[in-house]
Amino acid sequence: MTQDTPAADPVLAGFRASIDNIDAALIHMLAERFRITQAVGAYKAQNDLPASDPDREERQILRLRKLAEEAQLDPDFGETFIRFIIDEVIRHHERAKNEA
Repeated sequence: MTQDTPAADPVLAGFRASIDNIDAALIHMLAERFRITQAVGAYKAQNDLPASDPDREERQILRLRKLAEEAQLDPDFGETFIRFIIDEVIRHHERAKNEA
């Protein structure tokens, strides 16, 4: 087998198929999460609530860092990932507030 044909390796192909399935699940889970947070943003805008809740965000980060550690995932990576999502959610909430 050469390096030009890694897809012919059935073990590697199996790993990649599993990764593809996980990636698809992640996308669907993120889509559902954002559908819910967009509803939260609309609710906040209608009720003149702030787009951001720093206390909740910090609690979430601490909780998810602990979950990452328990799952043997680098907690710094977990925090970076969730902060990215939180920042995007806040951006959506601010846009909803400006459109209200």
